[in-house]
Parts: sequence; C-alpha cells; structure tokens
Amino acid sequence: MKILGLIPARGGSKGIPGKNIKPLRGKPLLQYTIEAAKRSNLLYRIVLSSDDEEIMATARKLGLEAPFQRPVELAGDSSSSLEAVKHALRSFLEYGEKYDAVCLLQPTSPLRREGLIDEAIEKFCSGDFDSVMTVREVPAEYNPHWVFEEKDRGLKIATGETEIITRRQDLPKAYHRDGGIYLTKAEVLLEQDSLYGKNIGFVDTTGDPYVNIDTPQDWEEAEKLLQDLNLEL
Repeated sequence: MKILGLIPARGGSKGIPGKNIKPLRGKPLLQYTIEAAKRSNLLYRIVLSSDDEEIMATARKLGLEAPFQRPVELAGDSSSSLEAVKHALRSFLEYGEKYDAVCLLQPTSPLRREGLIDEAIEKFCSGDFDSVMTVREVPAEYNPHWVFEEKDRGLKIATGETEIITRRQDLPKAYHRDGGIYLTKAEVLLEQDSLYGKNIGFVDTTGDPYVNIDTPQDWEEAEKLLQDLNLEL
C-alpha cells in the first residue's frame, strides 16, 4: 500500500508564535515529528504541508520534502486538517502521483514511541478500516456514561441512557483522540470528505508520555516531559 506521510505546519500561530519551528529542548518542534516519520519503514514518502516559507526552509534543512506551498486560505485559524490533507493529495494527483492513504502527523504531538507509526500502518493494512488513529483511555470521571448534558433546565446522561451506571468497574472503556496519528484512505478523504470514514480502527497509547501543544502551559509541560525522559535514558 502506498501511504503518504504528511506533516502539517502552518504559520501564524497565535497561542505560541512560531511554535512549529520554535526550539523545544534544543530542537525545532517540527523536528520531533520529522524524526519519528523517518524511523517508519512503511511510509512511502514524507512531505510537509505549509503556507509559511520560513517553516518550509527549516523543514528542508532538516531533510524533509516541501514540494508545494499550501494556499493561505487553507492555513487560517479556522482551516481544518482535512482541507490540508485533501490539498496535498490533489497536488500530487496533478503531478501524476497517486496515494492509497495519508498518514497525518501533527507536530503539536511530538512524543511518539518507537515503532508507533508502523504499528498503526500495520493495523490499517491488516483490517478493513477506513481510518486508524491513536487514542488514550478516558479517565472514569470523564467517561461518557458519567457525563451529563443540559435538558429542560436539568440534566440528562450524554449517552441517552435513562439509568446511570453506578460502579466504575461496569463502565465500558472510552477513548479520546491524542492527535499523534490519523491514517485515512485517500478515497475516504476525497470522496466522503472525512478524516475518519465509518469504520475506525485505533492504537491505544495510554501510558505513553503524552502532550498536545496548544498553549504556553502545554509547551512548559512538554519541556518538563522531555527533560524527565532524557534523565531516564
């Protein structure tokens, strides 16, 4: 299967200015994801999707291809990752290069364990999945069976059930996306306009070091995590 590794890194971040190329423990944030992608044995090609010339130049210095520049209208605060992925696929189709799937690797999730990308690809290829993504288990107190929504000035169980599951041990496992990997069939992306499709597989990263960098506080947490990991090596 021909899988494109796509690293999206737009300019203009407001929460952390220039975060994609800002040094994190001595390396540009972008470099952590580039290194993880290059350790994969199953990605056919790895490229950058960016609107920003400085980010593109940095990526090239780090050995990452940047074969096209993403249009500014697809790189705003309200722009979706899906649009960036579709733009990349269509750009390659114009060059006569077709891919079966895209593995989206966001720089804001810099901590991926060794072999994680290939583990996700192997699961994707061995099952009848539209997509595979990395997830982490939701703590019991946030399990959807214990979450409530407003209704008629009162509350209802978010799952639609009428009776509350009283014991933690009886709660079914629930997961949230961790942002590390989104692997999706090209036809689902282009024809269904979806990053997920209907049949979604997953790789559980619960227990792995984790941070998703959106705020200065997240950045500080990433600095501390990387310092602790270095001490353990």
